[in-house]
Amino acid sequence: MAKPFPLNPKHPERICWGCDKYCATDALACGNGSGRTQHPAELQGEDWYLAWGVEPEPGRPGRAALEKKL
Repeated sequence: MAKPFPLNPKHPERICWGCDKYCATDALACGNGSGRTQHPAELQGEDWYLAWGVEPEPGRPGRAALEKKL
């Protein structure tokens, strides 16, 4: 199961959202040489998940379980 993904984190600019590690911006662990991946809320606004068809978890409305598709 995928790690719970926050729909609207308080400070998304402090974290890289490119994988399930959610590293701090000054300690990227993936080592692929790229910069930080922005959270969708930074790019598309606070209601980004509605356009993507993502539903919040019933018990935790501020998070969603995003599954990786192969």
